[in-house]
Amino acid sequence: MIVNTFRLLRIHQWLKNLMLFFPPFLGGTFFSDCLVPRALLPFIAFCTASSATYILNDLFDKENDRHHPEKRTRPIASGGVSAVPALLLVAVLLVCSVLLAWNVSSMFLLMLAVYFVVSLAYSVKLKEIVLVDIFCISAGFLLRLQAGGVAFNVPISEWLFLSVFLLSVFLSTGKRLAEKQRLGDVEHHHRKALLAYPKGFLDGIMYMTGSAVLVTYAMYVISRHSPLLLYSVPLCCFGLLRYILRVQTGKGGDPTESLTQDVPLLIVGVVWAFLVGWGIYGR
Repeated sequence: MIVNTFRLLRIHQWLKNLMLFFPPFLGGTFFSDCLVPRALLPFIAFCTASSATYILNDLFDKENDRHHPEKRTRPIASGGVSAVPALLLVAVLLVCSVLLAWNVSSMFLLMLAVYFVVSLAYSVKLKEIVLVDIFCISAGFLLRLQAGGVAFNVPISEWLFLSVFLLSVFLSTGKRLAEKQRLGDVEHHHRKALLAYPKGFLDGIMYMTGSAVLVTYAMYVISRHSPLLLYSVPLCCFGLLRYILRVQTGKGGDPTESLTQDVPLLIVGVVWAFLVGWGIYGR
C-alpha cells in the first residue's frame, strides 16, 4: 500500500517543474543572493500540485488505463489503491501546494491555480478533443515558465516564450504519436482522440514544430549577444532529432522518460545546461 501510494505521486515527472527555473537561470539571476533558498518554495508547490493532478487523472482514466499495456500496472488501474485514499492524498497535496504558493506571492498562486484548472479540465474532458489535448499539455509547460518568471521577478522574452511554446507542442505531439504507434488497433479503448488523428498528421506536426523550435531558439540565442550560447544551437538540433528518432523507432515519446532513459539525450541535456550556464555566468 505504501509503495503504491508513493508511485501515485509520479516523482520522476517532477523533472518538468524545473521549467520554473528557466527564467532566473537564463536571465542570469539564479545564483544571486538568497534566490537559491527561495527557489524551493515555488518548486515544491508545483510538485505537490502536479502530483495531485496526476492522481486525479489516474482516477478519471482508470478504466481506459486497463486497456494500456503499461498503464494498466498503475496503482489505481491495477486496484492497488482505491479511490478514497487517493482522494485524501489529493486533498493533502493541494492544501500543501496552496500554502506554499501563498508564501511565494498571490500572482504565483493564481498561476498555480490556472495550471490546476487546466489540468483538471484536461483529465475530465479536454484530452478527448483532437488538438485541444496537445495544447493542454503544452499549456502546462508554458504556465510553469510564466510562474517561474512571476516567482523570481524575471520577465520572459518573446523568443523564449515562443521557443518553449513550440517545444512543448513538439514534445506533446511526439508523446501522442508514440501512444498511437504503441497501441495500434486498440487505441480507441485507451484514448478516443488518438483515433481521430489521421495517418501522418502527428508526424507532420512534430516535424513542423521541431523546425520552428530550432529557428526560434536560434533567434533567442542571437538576441542574447553571447558567442558561447550560439554553440548550444547544434546541441538543440541534435536533441530534437534524437527525440524524433526515439519516437519513430517505437522507444516512447514521454519527455521525462526520454530524457532520463535515453543516454545521448541526457548527455546533450547536461552539456547544454553547462554550456549555457558558462555563457551566462562565466563572463
